[in-house]
Amino acid sequence: MEGTLMPSEVTLLESRTMRVEHLGRVEALDKVKALVMLPDGMHMRTEDASRYFEVSTDAIRQLVARHRAELTENGMRVLRGSDLRRFHSDILSLWGADQGESYPQAVTQLTLYTRRAVLNIAMLLRDSDIARRVRTYLLDAEEGWREGYASLDRRVTDVESCLGGVGVALQELGPVLNRMSYRLDSLDRRLDATNQVVAAISNRLCQMSEDINRVDARVDDVVHQLKDLRRGRKRR
Repeated sequence: MEGTLMPSEVTLLESRTMRVEHLGRVEALDKVKALVMLPDGMHMRTEDASRYFEVSTDAIRQLVARHRAELTENGMRVLRGSDLRRFHSDILSLWGADQGESYPQAVTQLTLYTRRAVLNIAMLLRDSDIARRVRTYLLDAEEGWREGYASLDRRVTDVESCLGGVGVALQELGPVLNRMSYRLDSLDRRLDATNQVVAAISNRLCQMSEDINRVDARVDDVVHQLKDLRRGRKRR
């Protein structure tokens, strides 16, 4: 089975740094096969891990012996003494009578694994088809993300290119816009001058209207005077 491993899978098996990058993807476990946890919903035993990965308990114990520090860092722990008794008491209260089997109590110690620790085992266990399927799921998902990021990067590059073209166009339009602005300013000034001329003409017309009114009044006076003179002559 090892001879057919893909290079990316070998890297995952051999590189702790690569494994750390994927340890947050615990949902991959249930995607491949349903996890059967203890009643607390947080832990499983060595026996449970061996059933999940379809390998012997000795295979799990040997792997733990080789990578104890890494697995401990990711949630594996060994209970003894009062801690073990307290855990048994808590689990028994959750186990209930409807489980169909009695909860086996370890005599001296009990090794527990969190989901994160189980995923860690999946990235270390070579001779398990289930573990390999988990690794494949992780790597396929990673490849999908990379393709998505690459596509997004291409789109961002395209947008930046378009914006660069807009910038060049705006630079080319700059002189044209400046000339248009100058012409508009010139038109504003000419319009102001025209308005001043129109206002002056309007004032002049008002003055002429007043002059005409005064002339009309004087003409009326003269006409009245002439009429009076004529009437006076006729009386004589």
